[in-house]
Amino acid sequence: MTKNTTQVALISGAASGIGLALTKLYCEQGIKVVAGYFEKDPHSPEAAAKTLGDAAENALWLPLDVSSKESVLDFVNTAVTQYGEINIVVANAGLLRSAPIDKMSDEQWYEMIDVDLTGVFRLFRDASPHLVDGASLVAISSIAGGVYGWHDHVHYASAKAGVPGICRSLAVELAHRNIRCNAVIPGLIETPQSLDKENSLGPDGLAKAAKSIPLGRVGRPDEVANLIEFLTSEKSSYITGQSLIVDGGLTVKWPE
Repeated sequence: MTKNTTQVALISGAASGIGLALTKLYCEQGIKVVAGYFEKDPHSPEAAAKTLGDAAENALWLPLDVSSKESVLDFVNTAVTQYGEINIVVANAGLLRSAPIDKMSDEQWYEMIDVDLTGVFRLFRDASPHLVDGASLVAISSIAGGVYGWHDHVHYASAKAGVPGICRSLAVELAHRNIRCNAVIPGLIETPQSLDKENSLGPDGLAKAAKSIPLGRVGRPDEVANLIEFLTSEKSSYITGQSLIVDGGLTVKWPE
C-alpha cells in the first residue's frame, strides 16, 4: 500500500449526472478520484473519461455495484491499495423506478432500499477504517423523500428520507476523528435520471416544473457538485450532520 501524497476521493455513481460533474471538478483540482460505475448502466466509463479532458489522468474507474457487499468491499480495497488513506467519500449512486403502491412488489421495494439507502451505508462502512482524521463524507438524498412526498415513488422517497439519518448519526459517531458527514438534497436537476420519462419527469415534465421554481429553471449537475465540493473542503470545517438543499428556491416558494 502506498501512502497518498494528495487528496483521494471515492465517488459512487460517477459515470453520469452529478457524480460525473463532481469527478470532473475534483480531477481538475488535482484530487485523485476513485470513480465507481455500474457495469449494467448505459453510461460507460470510457465516455465519461472523455469529458474530463487532461484531468482524466486523475481518475481511476472501477466497477461498483452498491447493492453488493462484495463489490463495495472490492472497490474500497482497490482504492486503498492504489492510494492508501481516503480523504473524501461521496455516496452518489442511486436507482429510480416508478411503481404505484398497490402494484409494488416486495422485490421492487427491497431493490430500491438496497441501492439508495443500504448502498450508502455499505460504502461509508467499508471506507471508514481507511479515512484520514479530518475526512469528509457526503451522501446524496433527494427532494423526493428528503422534503416532499412523490406519488408512485414511495420506495424511492423512503430510501432518500433515510439518507440524512445516516449522515446525522455518523456526524456524531465519527466526530472524535474530526470526520464530518453531511447530506445534500438536490431539487430538480437535469440528469439522465430525471430525463427518464418512464420513471421520472422526463424532458417535458422538467420544463413544466421549471415554471414553479423561483429561479425559473431546473438545476445543473455542476451546481450540485459545487456544493459537495464545498462540504468536503476546509471551507466548511464546522459544518457536519446537516442536510443542505440545492433547489433554486422550490421548497421555500409559497404555493400559488
